[in-house]
Amino acid sequence: MNQSAAPGRFGQKAPVVVDRREQRKRDQALGLIPFAVKLNSELVAHLHVLAKERGTGLNELTAELLHKGMKAK
Repeated sequence: MNQSAAPGRFGQKAPVVVDRREQRKRDQALGLIPFAVKLNSELVAHLHVLAKERGTGLNELTAELLHKGMKAK
């Protein structure tokens, strides 16, 4: 009885969820394609930290780092 109400209860302030089909359409419109790779868990953790520090998404960070790496070669 002493518990507070759950935030976003009954659909209030619920995040907008885009279904997978709609997300694929959005990605295709941007010219994006899925590209799965297997990476060391420590590297992935470092990427997550770096993305959070920069305030960007993991996809954007990975693309940026790949571009820089390819230019350096």
